[in-house]
Amino acid sequence: MRRASFLILVVLVLPGTALGQAASPDSQTLQDLLTEVRGLRQDLHASLARVERAQILLSRLQTQQAAVTRASDRLDDMRSRLADVQTNEKQLATNLARVQDALGAEQDPAHRKELEGALEQLKREAEASSTEEQQRQAAEVDAEQQLRLEQDKLSTLEGQLDALVRSLASAAEQSGRVPR
Repeated sequence: MRRASFLILVVLVLPGTALGQAASPDSQTLQDLLTEVRGLRQDLHASLARVERAQILLSRLQTQQAAVTRASDRLDDMRSRLADVQTNEKQLATNLARVQDALGAEQDPAHRKELEGALEQLKREAEASSTEEQQRQAAEVDAEQQLRLEQDKLSTLEGQLDALVRSLASAAEQSGRVPR
């Protein structure tokens, strides 16, 4: 029975004391705190959005850097192939001159016929090499243009990243925190 009366007393007295505590004498302070918490929440959401944008931008920047590297490698390859073709053309020109000189000095008709055949073969190879050189030059120009395009895209992304970094720094300064 004692427990029952104690329980009734607790049930009747506790709600009265709790109601007495609910009325805060300093409601303006609570309102100010609530306003500050809401402001901090908005700042946090804005910061998170900027960080997300920065992460996306960094990912795009890495992808673009890889594209620039590929374009640069392609240009180097095209230049190397063009140099090989030009070296081959020089060798063909040297061989052509040597065979023409030998043909002019040759008196033996059988050997002369052989040199004429070799001369014709060298002329065909020189013509094919010239065509290949033109194709390689066009490929090199295309690779240079592609590299410039990829570098321009990279520069644009770097500019966007720089602007975002300045924005983050400005936001940190405004909120009283200076990034290190």
